[in-house]
Amino acid sequence: MSLESDNPLDRAASLEALLFVGSEPLSIEALSRALLCSEEELIAAVGDLQTRLDSSGSSLQILSIAGGYQLATRPAYSVIIGRLLARQRGKLSRPALETLSIIAYRQPITQPEIEAVRGVGCASVLTTLIERELIEEAGRRAAPGRPILYRTTQNFLHYFALEDLADLPPLEDAASPDEVRSAMDSVDP
Repeated sequence: MSLESDNPLDRAASLEALLFVGSEPLSIEALSRALLCSEEELIAAVGDLQTRLDSSGSSLQILSIAGGYQLATRPAYSVIIGRLLARQRGKLSRPALETLSIIAYRQPITQPEIEAVRGVGCASVLTTLIERELIEEAGRRAAPGRPILYRTTQNFLHYFALEDLADLPPLEDAASPDEVRSAMDSVDP
């Protein structure tokens, strides 16, 4: 079997091999370059492979994440996979999730702006989020003291399995920061 043939079945099998060895989402450009095909042909191969996985009852699926594709197990298998791996992915604390949410919806944003929304300091939380590569510096604001601007990273999209920031759930327009804070305080952790 020639791996560089124009046969769509061969291309889908080659795509499956590439996605299998990829430890992170692979871009359309990288995949089409590796398969020596156009981006349109690649997208068709992704569809063919997903159809094959679906029709065979495979535990695998193709996810479109962070501007690329990744082979992943279906959510229905998460419990048994969790038992095998028996390790927790480092969960984010409530303050880290709150800070990350503020950054995701208001980026680029400075530390004082985040603290104004949360009502508490967040220096150590920002350090944690940077270390986990969920946020990054995005320059400095042209204001006194030139505060650092923060934004989310591709790892943020990958961590939350989002294609892009447009996939974030919409915020309620009527909720003020005080209403949001009050609502969050009423939720049991």
